[in-house]
Amino acid sequence: MARRDAARELREVDAVFSALAHASRRHVLLVLHHHGGEMTAGEIADRFACSWPTTTRHLKRLEASGLVRVEQEGRERRYRLDRDTLRRVAGGWLGHFG
Repeated sequence: MARRDAARELREVDAVFSALAHASRRHVLLVLHHHGGEMTAGEIADRFACSWPTTTRHLKRLEASGLVRVEQEGRERRYRLDRDTLRRVAGGWLGHFG
């Protein structure tokens, strides 16, 4: 049986919920979801009125939390929603409340 790392799990919950705490980041996740789970950075930025540096900070925060994965494709960065992490961490935490 695999041993749980409670400290790691708490850090992951904190990172995910911290990322979800900002409305713009929740909006990015919804936009990604409704566009098949992946978009380029430019496509995401076109959906928001905030500046490019602000959008970039939000995307980096989502990446650091594990809610999105990023791949470099030539000059573009493609962001992919990580539904498994969202379900496992947020859904797992909510599951405590039955």
